[in-house]
Amino acid sequence: MKIRAGYEITYDCPQPTPMILTLSVHPSRIADVLTADRMRLDPPIPANTYHDSFGNFCHVIRAPVGRL
Repeated sequence: MKIRAGYEITYDCPQPTPMILTLSVHPSRIADVLTADRMRLDPPIPANTYHDSFGNFCHVIRAPVGRL
């Protein structure tokens, strides 16, 4: 089975907000994805990535005040 995944999510943050984003396709299914599995943040902010105990990609950010 091939997977086509995509999303657009908007957050409005009244103050700087730490977030853990688990929005990526699980690594065990990467071969089934039809398009690149990339996360883009607007405005561009740094994100640290790690794998949780279930093998999921997690992205840690500090969302700025305003729309992300």
